[in-house]
Amino acid sequence: MTMAVFGRIGVVFGAIAVASTIAPAQASNPSVAFTHAQADAGSQVYVRSCASCHGPRLDDGVALPLAGPAFLQKWSAPDRSLDDLWFVMRNTMPKNAGGTLPPSDYLAVLAYILERNGHAGGDADLVADRTELARMRLTAPARPVVGQRPPAPDFVRGAGGIVPHAFGPAHAALVAGSPDGRDWLTHTRDYAGTRYSPLKQVTSANAGQLRPACIFQVADASNFQTGPVVHAGVMYFTTLRSTIAIDAATCRQKWRHTWQPIAPDIPHVNRGVTITNGRVIRGTSDGYLLAIDSDTGALLWARRIGDASKGETITMAPLAYDSLVFVGPAIGEFAIRGWVAAFRIDNGERVWRFNIVPAPGEPGSETWKQASDVPLGGGAVWTPLAIDVASELLFVSAANPAPDFPEAIRGGINLYTNSLLAIHLRTGKLAWYDQMVPNDDHDWDLTAVSPLYRAKVGGTMRNLVATAGKDGMLRVVDRDSRKRIFETAVTTIANADAPVTKTGSHACPGVLGGVQWNGPAFHPGANVLVVPAVDWCATYFLDETVRFIPGQNYLGGRVVTDTAWRGWITAVDASTGKVRWRHASPAPVIGAVTATAGGLLLGGELNGDFIALDVATGAERYRFNTGGAIGGGVVTYDVGGTQYIAVASGRPSPYWAKAYLGTPTIVVFSLPRRATK
Repeated sequence: MTMAVFGRIGVVFGAIAVASTIAPAQASNPSVAFTHAQADAGSQVYVRSCASCHGPRLDDGVALPLAGPAFLQKWSAPDRSLDDLWFVMRNTMPKNAGGTLPPSDYLAVLAYILERNGHAGGDADLVADRTELARMRLTAPARPVVGQRPPAPDFVRGAGGIVPHAFGPAHAALVAGSPDGRDWLTHTRDYAGTRYSPLKQVTSANAGQLRPACIFQVADASNFQTGPVVHAGVMYFTTLRSTIAIDAATCRQKWRHTWQPIAPDIPHVNRGVTITNGRVIRGTSDGYLLAIDSDTGALLWARRIGDASKGETITMAPLAYDSLVFVGPAIGEFAIRGWVAAFRIDNGERVWRFNIVPAPGEPGSETWKQASDVPLGGGAVWTPLAIDVASELLFVSAANPAPDFPEAIRGGINLYTNSLLAIHLRTGKLAWYDQMVPNDDHDWDLTAVSPLYRAKVGGTMRNLVATAGKDGMLRVVDRDSRKRIFETAVTTIANADAPVTKTGSHACPGVLGGVQWNGPAFHPGANVLVVPAVDWCATYFLDETVRFIPGQNYLGGRVVTDTAWRGWITAVDASTGKVRWRHASPAPVIGAVTATAGGLLLGGELNGDFIALDVATGAERYRFNTGGAIGGGVVTYDVGGTQYIAVASGRPSPYWAKAYLGTPTIVVFSLPRRATK
């Protein structure tokens, strides 16, 4: 994730050491000592501080399980010790408030976790002796927890072959971008990522008459951040494992395809699909790229493109163009070496790959000046791409470097993290870049590199690109001259240039602030960019020792988020950067925003409300509670002469779960028939 700004290396970082736990375990493995009384005390702490995320049983919540086969398989690996587990607990739990419990509470919870995973108690309490804890390891199950699984295949061929029975949308239709507004063809509607629809049946004047037209209960317990796409009256969207097609006017399911992981996976989230020439293409939690027949839901092919055992998982919606599909992996906090690549749509073979964290000797590698024993990484790709079809440039937002907070040990500006990348889409060669947040020490990812749009600047029409990120800044760049036109804050900015220290540094935005996975929309008639944002600050702490544990967040510190939060939807003049209006929300705004020719800005709030605002003034025209937090897409399209608006509602992420949850649901709105005449 990402932002940091100013290339400062203070003496406070000079004494930071790095410990990597990737060395082989010691041969000795003393029994794990704890008492039942300590575990009982830990159960009480767990109920107060942990159960809301991990569930009462430790394996039935919205966060990763702390008991059972998957947990034991992960933590009984030879490169993991009990000290590693205790370190992760202290730094990350409770959620958004790591390190705030007394040390005895963390030890008690650890004892409780051990007991719930089958370890027998003894006569002595578990104590905070790191040397002893480092010698202790969890016991692996006597038998393999998932059976003797063969190695994951690089390629899976569909039972019915790799050629789809379906047709469309063709490349020409995708380039045209549905000028009549009938379809919503990509995650952000069109290749330029405008999130603007020319539909105007629903207007600022009649939006108050909107009503639910149909509702689809997804019946899935995974996180729900999907951005639906719509073609020819069919809506396609995803959950973590399922790809679903429904009738876009009636919500009747057409088909559902469920992918069960066949390789190690990271069960986080999936944000959507791309569609092209009869194919629905998505990524998976175990690092596969799938192509599914858009008519039948049958698997055409699956190609392994990422390695979840190294921290790579595919969460973003890919983007198809002509014979290629573009995608990259999350999660930078696991110290992956980020990349973006092009694959063939007919069989998933890789055509090119661009390394966001350069390999030694590649351009940009000289901007990483860390010591040779310091693991590094980052540069994940987890948010929408955009394409300038005239120049055939692919626009990519690259996320933060890792470790996240101790920027001094990374050295340099760490290209190409936190950068807008313009890449020749046929060859993968870098055309140009603009690094928005060099020397990041706040986990302030660049998250948006669209819309691509045209507007007058100083009386001259210019080709522009809007960028935004977790640093809370909207920046617009001239795509021809590559000069920045303006920078506008869209949330609270405070103490942004102060270094993170071991004693703590408060800053706004926090790690979960700014612009998240849904970026700006552009309304050409009003000449405004409209941006959803999170207003949530945090206190950042550096660790005494920066520690790399495979498969765990490699932050180099911890974060305690403020108790207060709110959200904004901000309309900014697309030529000057001047704020036109702001809509305040009592909670973060992480759902998508969409502008329409009907003079509306459509959006969703974390409290579950779908809202319609006047795009010129920000005045509220409609509000409806969907019953679940909105963190996914808000799209609009036409079926049979009726304009529909679809909202992805419910359970966006564990980070927001304590306040708002809800069941994953697609809610579709329209006007009553009499109002459409």
